[in-house]
Amino acid sequence: MTETVRRPGGRSARVRAAVMAATRQLMTDGYAELTVDRIAAGAGVNKTSIYRRWTDLEGILGDLLTDYATEAVPIPDTGDLEQDLVELALLIRRGMAGEPGDLVMGLAAAAPRNERAAQVVRGFFLERFGLAESIVDHAVARGELPAGTDARAAIETIGAPFFLRLLVTRAPIDEAFARRAAAVGAVALRAGLFSPPATTATAAAPATPAGRTPTP
Repeated sequence: MTETVRRPGGRSARVRAAVMAATRQLMTDGYAELTVDRIAAGAGVNKTSIYRRWTDLEGILGDLLTDYATEAVPIPDTGDLEQDLVELALLIRRGMAGEPGDLVMGLAAAAPRNERAAQVVRGFFLERFGLAESIVDHAVARGELPAGTDARAAIETIGAPFFLRLLVTRAPIDEAFARRAAAVGAVALRAGLFSPPATTATAAAPATPAGRTPTP
């Protein structure tokens, strides 16, 4: 009996590549123009193949967001907290330019009335912010920050101004803005704003009035 040898990837990989390419192309017409029908036609595949793999349009877009993220520079690890935060801020800025930014805006706009879109956005950013927490964790390991520093809160605080500009004010996200966000985050981290409250072994002794000797 002759054993059938499957080639790595095979048809499934080709379908995925075609669907991702078609979706990217259609993104040039805007998020509102994206439909499974148009993606299937652009990719030259049957709609049933798309629904079988991705379930719905939002599943495709979540996959595309992941592709955009993996194409970006890995989470920085330069050995210096300030430099890592600058590199992270510049990475976020690049990720919000062009197609990735358009896709995030489209999904965020749809999220209030589309739970699947909201789910995709939440899942994507929870994963990316989770990866970025390593910057703070590495700084703790190097002794730059105290143990127990809240890495998630710090990364969220640094990232929040970018989303304000992308989704609300639509103001430019330039390099100076990114570097400023990183600097603010570094100052806050160094100041202990994301560190656990200090604890003492004993309560502070009551103050002694001037000129009197404390009672033993």
